[in-house]
Amino acid sequence: MKLSLLFFLLAIAAASLLVGETSLVELARRDPDLARSILARDDEVDQLKDQVFRVLLTYMMADPATIERALGLILVSRNIERIADHATNIAEDVIYLVEGEIARHHFEDSYPSA
Repeated sequence: MKLSLLFFLLAIAAASLLVGETSLVELARRDPDLARSILARDDEVDQLKDQVFRVLLTYMMADPATIERALGLILVSRNIERIADHATNIAEDVIYLVEGEIARHHFEDSYPSA
């Protein structure tokens, strides 16, 4: 597997850890603006995970011998991305605790206004 794939995995890991650390800071500070910035960063982590999946899928289609390793890396990227998802949940809770506003990620898409 190429170095670019490792870069993507490291980028996902770094972004997830940054999002996770920041969400704990915002919880301690009760900072809803910082919490909202986490919601935007979660989308970036999701896009990186999707990009890793596409690259690995290409490797698997080109060389079936890479399937086992590629599937392992897909699982790693998915689990790293879950760190960012949990941090997003913390950010949403901070916004609710401080402002009383439901800030579920993509809440507007799920429940359109009447």
